Amino acid sequence: MIRISKLPLINLLRRPGRSIALVLLTAFLGFSIFGGSVIVMSLRQGLSSLENRLGADIIVVPSEAQSKSSFKNMLLQGTTGAFYMSSDNLERTLEVEGVESAAAQIFLASLKADCCSIKIQVIGFDPETDFIVQPWIEESCSKDLGPLEVVVGTNVGAQVGETLKIYEERCHVAGRLAATGTGLDSAVYCTIDTMKQLLKAAEAKGITHKVTSDDEDVISAIYVKVREGYDIGKVNSAIQGHTRKASAVRTRSMITDVSGALSGVAQTVTGLIGAVWILAFLILLVAFVMIANERKKEFALLRLLGTSRRMLGALIRREMALCSLTGGALGIAAAAALVFPFSALIETRLKLPYLMPSAPVLALTAAGALLAVLLAGTAASAWAAGRLGRVDPGTVLREGN
Repeated sequence: MIRISKLPLINLLRRPGRSIALVLLTAFLGFSIFGGSVIVMSLRQGLSSLENRLGADIIVVPSEAQSKSSFKNMLLQGTTGAFYMSSDNLERTLEVEGVESAAAQIFLASLKADCCSIKIQVIGFDPETDFIVQPWIEESCSKDLGPLEVVVGTNVGAQVGETLKIYEERCHVAGRLAATGTGLDSAVYCTIDTMKQLLKAAEAKGITHKVTSDDEDVISAIYVKVREGYDIGKVNSAIQGHTRKASAVRTRSMITDVSGALSGVAQTVTGLIGAVWILAFLILLVAFVMIANERKKEFALLRLLGTSRRMLGALIRREMALCSLTGGALGIAAAAALVFPFSALIETRLKLPYLMPSAPVLALTAAGALLAVLLAGTAASAWAAGRLGRVDPGTVLREGN
C-alpha cells in the first residue's frame, strides 16, 4: 500500500516531462531573482565603497583631467592615465580659508612593454599627510613602505613578495589591498619618494611628466577635507579661484553622478525581477489549471478512497514545493556560476563601482530567492487545489464513462 506522503514524489516521477517543465520554470525564476539581487547589491556596495575610499570633500585635479573625465574614468573603470599640475597648488589650496587638510597624489601610467611587467596605474602618496590611501593600506600591510616598495590592488596580478618591473625599476610587492569594487583595485600604490624615482625612470624612457620645461616638482591630484562649519561649495569656489590651471570638484557631485547612473540600473534590474516573478506566477497558475483539468479523475479517485480536501490540497502543494525547491536551487546555482566568476566583466560593462557582498549576505540572499520561488509555486498550486476541492468526485467519474 502506498502512503499518501509518498504520492507527491511518485506523481512527479510518473510524469517526467511535466515535472521537468515545472522545474525549469522555477529554475529560471530562481536564476533571475538571485542573479538580479546580487547585481543590485554589488552596485550599491560598490558605491558605498567608493564614498569611503575617496574620503575627501573636494578633489583638485588639472583642468585637462576634469575636461576629459580622465580622473573619473580612472576611479570607476580602472583606466590608466597621467596628468600633472604644479605642486604649488598644494600650498595654494592649504592657504584657502576653511581647508582643514590637503593631501597630494602623483599618478603614473606604466606601459606593457619591455620596461614594465604589466600595464598598470601607479599612484604615489605622502604618508605624512595622506588620509585617503594610508588607512586603507594599514588594513592589510602593517609596516611602512620603504624605497621601491609598493602595495597592489586586488585586481593586479602580483602577490606579496613578488617583484613588479616599472620603467626598469624593480618594485617589491609589500602587500595586497582589500577589494573596493572600483578602478582603485587595478592600481599600484607607493610613497612619493618612490614615485619620484619612477618618474625619473619614465623620463629616461621618453615619458615626460613636466608641466613646463623647468618644472620638476609636480602633482596629479589634491584631496581636501573642509573644516567643520564651513560651506563646502564656497570653499570649493575659493580653491578654484586660488589655484592655477586646476579644477576643484566636489566629491559629492561626482558620487551623485555615479549614484544616478547606479540608481537607473538598479531600478531596471529590480523592475525586471518583479516582472519575471509575476510572469512566472501567471505561467505556473495556467500550468496548474491545465494539470488540474488533466488529473481530475486521479484526484476524484483519491477523494473516493477517503482523501479529504485538505489532504488533497496538501498533496498538490507538496508536489509544487518539491519542484520549486529543486528548480529554485538549480537556478540559484546557475546564477552563482555565472555572476561570481564574471564580476569583473560585469563591472567593466556597466562602468560602475561593483563590489560583491560578503558570503553571509550572499547566503541570506540565496535563501530569500529560494523562498520567493517557493512562494510563487505554492500560491499557484494553492489556487489550483482550491478549484479541485470544489469538484464533486462522483460527477467527474461519471463524465469519464
